[in-house]
Amino acid sequence: MPAADTGASTIVGADPVTVPDSRMTPGDPGYRRMSLALFLAGVATFALLYSTQALLPLVSHDFGATASAASWTVSGATGALALFVLPMSALSERFGRRTLMTASLAVAVTVGLLVPFAPSLGALIALRAVQGAALAGLPASATAYLAEEVSPRALITAIGLFVAGNSVGGMSGRIITGWVAQEWGWRVAVGTVGVIAVGCAVAFRLLLPAPRHFEPGSLRPRVLARSVRDHLANPLLRRLYAIGALFMMVFGGVYTVIGYRLTEAPFSLPQGIIGSIFLVYLVGTVSASTAGRLVGRLGRRGALYLAGGTTTAGLLVSLAPWLPLVLLGLVLITAGFFAGHAVASSAVSHTAKQGRAQASALYQSSYYIGSSAGSTLGAVAFHSGGWAGTVAMGLLAVLGVVTITVLGSRAARAERWLVTA
Repeated sequence: MPAADTGASTIVGADPVTVPDSRMTPGDPGYRRMSLALFLAGVATFALLYSTQALLPLVSHDFGATASAASWTVSGATGALALFVLPMSALSERFGRRTLMTASLAVAVTVGLLVPFAPSLGALIALRAVQGAALAGLPASATAYLAEEVSPRALITAIGLFVAGNSVGGMSGRIITGWVAQEWGWRVAVGTVGVIAVGCAVAFRLLLPAPRHFEPGSLRPRVLARSVRDHLANPLLRRLYAIGALFMMVFGGVYTVIGYRLTEAPFSLPQGIIGSIFLVYLVGTVSASTAGRLVGRLGRRGALYLAGGTTTAGLLVSLAPWLPLVLLGLVLITAGFFAGHAVASSAVSHTAKQGRAQASALYQSSYYIGSSAGSTLGAVAFHSGGWAGTVAMGLLAVLGVVTITVLGSRAARAERWLVTA
C-alpha cells in the first residue's frame, strides 16, 4: 500500500520524512460530498430492497397467497443479494468501487420500474431476486470505498452515516408505499419507490468523488478463493459475520410480520397508518450515526452488549396488546439493531487489512442471509404461533449475539494472557 494511504514515515537518507495522510476527514469538502452520495445510495438500496415489505398483506390479498409465500418477495431479494455480494466484490476489486456501485444502482432502479407490472407472484419474486442481485454491488463496495478513501479515525462515523442512509431508505420507502398503496394499490406504491430511487442514483453518481487510493486487484478465482479463505480463518471476522446475520434475523423477521399483526385485531390499522409506523427508523438513523461515539465510550464488545440488550427489551415490550407499547418495542428493536450493525460492519473494515472488499462482502452476505432467513422464519413463526412466535425467534437470535460476544471476550483475554505470560 502506498505511504500516502497509511500516513507512514519513510526514510530518506538519515532523516525520517512523514508523508501526510491524504484520505478524507470530516470537514473536507470531498468528505461532505462523499457522505451525501453514499447516504443517498443507502437510501436507494434499502428503499428498493424492502419496497414490498410493508405491502405484504396487500400482495397476499392480490395474489391469494399466504404470509409465508408473500414473504418471498422480500426473502428472494435479500437472498439473491447475499448470493451475489461476493462475486460483485471481486468485480469491484478489478473495475473500481464507484464504477460497480453506479452500474449496480442503474440495473436495480431499472428493474424497480418493471416490478409494478409483475403478472403473478412468481414473476414478482423473480424480478425482486434480479433486483437484489443487482443491489449486491452496493454494500461491500461502499464499505471498501470508505476504508480506502476515509481516514481511519473517521471510518466508524462514515460507515455509520451510510448505515443511517439505509435506515432512512427503509423508513421512507415503507411510509411512502403505505400511503400510496392505501389510495392506489401496491403496484403504484412500488413504482413510486422506483422513481425516487432513480433520483437518488443520479445524485449519487454526480456527487461521489473519484477514488484516489484504489488499486485494481485480480479477478483470478484462485486469488479470490485465497482472500475468502484467509478472512474465514480469522476468528474475529467469523464472529462479526455471525453477529451481523443474527441481528438481521431479528430485524427482518419483525418488520416482515409487523404489518400482518397490525392489520389484525385488536389494532386493525389501515395500510397508510401501518406504513407510518416505520417512522421509528429515524431512531435507527440516530443510533447508527452515533455508533462511533458509543464504541469510544464502551468499547466494541460493550456496544454490542448494549445493542443486544436494547433489542431484547424491545422484543419483550412489543408483546403487549397496546399500540403505544408495540411502538416502543419497535423503537428499541430498531435502535439496537442499527447500533449493532454499524459496530459490527465497521469492525470488519477495521480488522481486514487485505482484500477489504471480500471481507465486507462476506459480512454483507452473512447479513442478508440473516435477513432472508429472518423474513421467512419470522413469517412461519407468526403463522404457527402468532406474534409471540416471531418474538421467540428474535430472542433466540439475540441470545446468539450475546453468546458469540462473550466467547469473543474470553478469547481476547486468553490471547492477552498468553502474550504476557
